[in-house]
Amino acid sequence: MSHFEPIRGTALWDSTVLCTDTPGPGLRGSRGARPPRAGPVAERRRLGRGSKIALAALLVVGVLGGAAGVATAPTWARPAPSSEAGSPLRTEPGLVVPVIKPLELGVTPTDGAQEVNPAISPQVKAVNGTVESVRLVDANGTVVPGETSADGSTWTATGALEFNMSYTYEFTLADGAGRTTTKKQSFHTVTAANEADAAVFPRTGATVGTGQPIQITFSEPVMNKEAVEKAVTVASTSNQPVRWHWYSDRMVRIRPETFWAGNAQVTVSLKLFGVEFGGGMVGNFDAEVSFTTGPSRLAVVDDATKTMKVFIDGAHVRTFPVTLGDPDWLSPTGYAVIMEQQRHSNFNAGSIGLKPGDKGYYPPLTVEHANRLTTSGVYVHQALESAIPYVGVRNVSHGCVGLLPADAAWFFATFKPGDVVQTLNTGAPAVEPLEGWGDWNMDWATYAKR
Repeated sequence: MSHFEPIRGTALWDSTVLCTDTPGPGLRGSRGARPPRAGPVAERRRLGRGSKIALAALLVVGVLGGAAGVATAPTWARPAPSSEAGSPLRTEPGLVVPVIKPLELGVTPTDGAQEVNPAISPQVKAVNGTVESVRLVDANGTVVPGETSADGSTWTATGALEFNMSYTYEFTLADGAGRTTTKKQSFHTVTAANEADAAVFPRTGATVGTGQPIQITFSEPVMNKEAVEKAVTVASTSNQPVRWHWYSDRMVRIRPETFWAGNAQVTVSLKLFGVEFGGGMVGNFDAEVSFTTGPSRLAVVDDATKTMKVFIDGAHVRTFPVTLGDPDWLSPTGYAVIMEQQRHSNFNAGSIGLKPGDKGYYPPLTVEHANRLTTSGVYVHQALESAIPYVGVRNVSHGCVGLLPADAAWFFATFKPGDVVQTLNTGAPAVEPLEGWGDWNMDWATYAKR
């Protein structure tokens, strides 16, 4: 905030002469008794040479002014005033010279300010004067450039400030009479403890499937969500509007109403430098993240038919038999997005809470062509050798989608992270949003709610 303070001067003198209590001849004076009139002899005695001249001057005023009731001494009767430019600032009205208005100073940030947001533009403003010079430097001696307004009243920094840095101003101002004043002030920007960072997924340059939401993870809690949302824009060559869903104060996801268009470019522009997250935390960076989507790839798995139908850019290209989760381990329904792929993946029953002797326990094993759908361990993968006779016939897995070896190899080579798998008719609930990328199982209106 600017802090204005007057730089005060001292009045040189008051040249105003108030009305006397003694009226001139023929005039009514102010209230009070009229003094006795002196006789002619007494008057002559009191008059000397200088007095005679003064009296003559008074008589002239009386004649020219029509017997005025205010008398002023001639200018030679008082000392001559000193030059306005060479004396302290005069603020009192008078008759000798014009009044110079007091010079006032406004500086942002204020002197001694701490935890200053580095996104602000430091400023020096002179009211009733001009800014003659400003030098703003950091603790390393680096000068911050700036510009002065056309009328000379305001200097504004044009260079960026840094986090956790001390800065010192030295500036000179001039009042309306040309007298200068020089001052020094200092401030310190936000310290490292109050910086806030963020990470974006997908990363810039990535190519992902059309089902991939954008995720921004913040290093500090975001209390001022509206400000952050205004500071981040998402644009796509497919011109798809997006909505935000905050899963916590530190994590938000962004997606369009339907899957991204195939072969589109999506750009996330983050202007978070200086944005106040709340709780004293301030964003410390600006960035742009751009990624592309591949062709639209969708696999629809139906427990009613024990099949997987594959669609690429809307065209049905393949149908495969599958085995799904048995009655104790139903495969989740709804939309899931491929999170990662592994040619060989180590499975351990302990990761899903099973130990030796439990129903459904299996010793550690390696599966092929593994495509992860959830954090809890649901995959599309090549069926184990013992399960191959049941593919397309009966469900025998722990919730995964099992494919025959050749079909699993084709799926693994064709589908990529971000592509979509939809599962129908298993009787299980839909994949939760945070079980992976289950955001598509939330309706559009709900998704926009914080």
